[in-house]
Amino acid sequence: MPRSVGVPPLIEGLTFEALIADKAFDCNAIIAELDTRGAKIVISQHPRRIRPLAIDQEMYKWRHLIENFFGKLKEFKRIALRADKTDQSFAAMIHLAAAVINSR
Repeated sequence: MPRSVGVPPLIEGLTFEALIADKAFDCNAIIAELDTRGAKIVISQHPRRIRPLAIDQEMYKWRHLIENFFGKLKEFKRIALRADKTDQSFAAMIHLAAAVINSR
């Protein structure tokens, strides 16, 4: 697998059953790596892909929900700019923002 992809170092040594990702990860090298591991591929596919892959539509719905949640989190300026000085205060701000989003 070519190192230019940038993903192999991120997934080396990890065990997982599926990779839920966006079009940026729709790469034959990544898909081949996932196939050898026996992991499900839940990647939104690039429109130019000649032969689209079958994906688990139910898992894809979860990807969409997670992506929307991160978009809502970014509405909070302190989170988007990572203005907190410590990891602990940043995590606290994420929890607070998540509570506000959930209460809407």
